[in-house]
Amino acid sequence: PTRRSSDLKKVSAMSSVSFDYIIVGAGSAGSVLANRLSKDTNNSVLLLEAGPEDKSPLIKIPGALAYFMFSKKYNWQYNAESVPDIRNGQPLLCPRGKTLGGSSAVNGMVYIRGHRSDYDNWQAAGNKGWSYDDMLPYFKKSETNERGASEFHGDKGPLYVSNTHNSYPLNDCFLKGSLQAGYPATDDFNGPNFEGAGYYQFTIKDGERCGVSRGYLKPARTRNNLIVECEALVQRVLFKTEGQKKVAYGVEYTQAGQLQRVTARKEVILCGGTFNSPQVLMLSGIGAKEELVQHGIKVIRDLPGVGKNLQEHVDACVLVTSKKKDGFSIGPRGLLNMLPDTLKYMRNKTGNLANSLTQAGGFFKSNPSVEVPDIQMHFVPLLFDDCGRDFGLLSGHGYSLHACVLRPKSRGTVSLRSANSSDPVKIDFNFLSDSQDQKTLVDGIRVARKILASQAFDEHRLEEIHPGPEAESDEALLQKCKDKLGLVYHPVGTCKMGSDPMAVVDSELRVHGVDKLRVVDGSIIPTLISGNTNAPIIAIAEKAADMILNARVESAEKG
Repeated sequence: PTRRSSDLKKVSAMSSVSFDYIIVGAGSAGSVLANRLSKDTNNSVLLLEAGPEDKSPLIKIPGALAYFMFSKKYNWQYNAESVPDIRNGQPLLCPRGKTLGGSSAVNGMVYIRGHRSDYDNWQAAGNKGWSYDDMLPYFKKSETNERGASEFHGDKGPLYVSNTHNSYPLNDCFLKGSLQAGYPATDDFNGPNFEGAGYYQFTIKDGERCGVSRGYLKPARTRNNLIVECEALVQRVLFKTEGQKKVAYGVEYTQAGQLQRVTARKEVILCGGTFNSPQVLMLSGIGAKEELVQHGIKVIRDLPGVGKNLQEHVDACVLVTSKKKDGFSIGPRGLLNMLPDTLKYMRNKTGNLANSLTQAGGFFKSNPSVEVPDIQMHFVPLLFDDCGRDFGLLSGHGYSLHACVLRPKSRGTVSLRSANSSDPVKIDFNFLSDSQDQKTLVDGIRVARKILASQAFDEHRLEEIHPGPEAESDEALLQKCKDKLGLVYHPVGTCKMGSDPMAVVDSELRVHGVDKLRVVDGSIIPTLISGNTNAPIIAIAEKAADMILNARVESAEKG
């Protein structure tokens, strides 16, 4: 694969294929760790990424994010296992970033941390040091918020967080409609008032995406002690026996058709994400014994929780056609309307292309008895379904309000298809298997309908084409939800943190039962947070970097 000349110089300067730290995956967690661990010049760090360099100019353009739903080069494009009564058996697309920056290079850039209680619940479950008060310093450390420093925000971090600076008129209708429907407003979902409707903040700087590649990795690549290898697909972690313990000492990976082996003096850290990290663990012999034996994999450690506990924000929508044509459409008139924005962006990086399409939304209670909002809304000024792959729908004029279940009770699995690392894993979300999830989703659609029926939309509203006026009962609405069921691209949980029999890592993110191996990414999240997951995963990596560096200092002091 193509390498930057600076990296070639670094490789030639290295006298060994041994590093202090090997990081597998250059996504939202891996890039943060690469920056923080290599900041100490005494540490040598190898960062392995299965995807290519993030060279596409479209990555920088916030409004071009839809392209990556179709890009096999920059998107793993996983598919979940099909279910007969969900989308008529059509498998759900599970997009994940496959380049430097991982999913932060292809996502909607929404910056949300979740509710305080999410993290307090982690700690209450036995994960000491993971409460909201423990996590807040890492959120602040990671960000430079356009609003400046405060009790809740930082102004010196690598990740730039900005307000919405351009908005479709329909977004204001959503905010007004929420108030008219009796719901509160908030001006900062990451501040003291989580509940209500408002404008999201985004990881956008000067009209360009500011993911972890730009914020963390690019500055760190000037360091001689950091090597970044792209198009390097890890096959397995290598283990040796020391006394009674299995110890990780390196990895094998393929690059340009060649099998490579590198060793780690201190630690191997898996940052492949909720689908890829459990896959690497299982291919390496760590997982449920019966599954490993089934695929002829030598068992290093019987950990039945690997690949279990999968959670995702299941999503359903209300689609309404519009009398006006002031939203987004790929029809002839819509494309013509985009021309001024394209010229504006080319000239000074402003206009709609400088923003995400998901500008407005909020957190709502599905019914008044709920203590903490259990529904998140994403409003978009277009007819959006099936990850934007329904071109016929996109050609029309209208708007969509998507509702997702924030804290689902249903649990799914990630499992191996074979012992071949090139074969994608099996993804079974087991969506809506819990009746409470069904009720929350249906109640969320009723909340969405109430907002869209408000006076604020009177000048726009034409016809509700989904679920459609004929769907009124809970049973009819549930089936309509299943007909167009979607994801919000927030999978977590398959290497969960904890001390129970199904936990994979401890509260220091060390894999149970082996030494010198950690997992640092969304897979360690024990219970899904109330909102978008990119910001929490970055904060998790910031905290993990401190854990790793502090552990080395303590070890040196004892030595």
